[in-house]
Amino acid sequence: MRLLLTDSGIRNASIHQALLELLGKPIEEARALCIPTAGYGGPYADPVSPWNFVSGRAPGPMTGLGWESVGMLELTALPSIDEALWVSWVREADVLLVNGGDALYLTHWMRESGLADLLPSLSGTVYVGLSAGSMVMTPRVGEEFVGWKPAGGGDDALGLVDFSIFPHLDIPESPDNSMAGAEKWAARIGGPAYAIDQQTAIKVVDGAVEVVSEGRWRFFDVRDNEPGS
Repeated sequence: MRLLLTDSGIRNASIHQALLELLGKPIEEARALCIPTAGYGGPYADPVSPWNFVSGRAPGPMTGLGWESVGMLELTALPSIDEALWVSWVREADVLLVNGGDALYLTHWMRESGLADLLPSLSGTVYVGLSAGSMVMTPRVGEEFVGWKPAGGGDDALGLVDFSIFPHLDIPESPDNSMAGAEKWAARIGGPAYAIDQQTAIKVVDGAVEVVSEGRWRFFDVRDNEPGS
């Protein structure tokens, strides 16, 4: 699976170009499935955010980029659907567009639905995450981003990449999302990590990581994240 882990969607020409490179074809020839599930999780959930994402009205374009087709895959419904049917939908898609919201709620439903087990086998599929849709692929989200709480506690996500993500760097409406806040978060996260802003995405192909940015970002390596470093 080829990953484009964005902060806020396809916000600029550089991220758009990275998406085209991952697809290997024009957007208008690619079939997309969008996953709105994360938008229903956490203490600040509302029905507007998932609708904006699905309808293409969200500020960072995802579903509204001009795809050949766009379908919706709601993870909470999958346990009640024949597995062979929904798996065929996923395998036929060229790209998965995964909404933001609550990363741990999304982690839970990716596991509960069976999608988490399927993802590593999707070698030809492009995965595009937005905020929580990106964080779900990481080992941990950090206590700062725990909203919805899993039954067993903790802040573990899927761990399909080996770094964590501190999103929404420097957004005015969240003063804690400063670089100083990211440094404190990284010191506790216990592994390599990136702080990224709205104009930044992380591209991952066969384990090779590339930052695509027209904005501000920072990498914290393991030594940065050791307590007292």
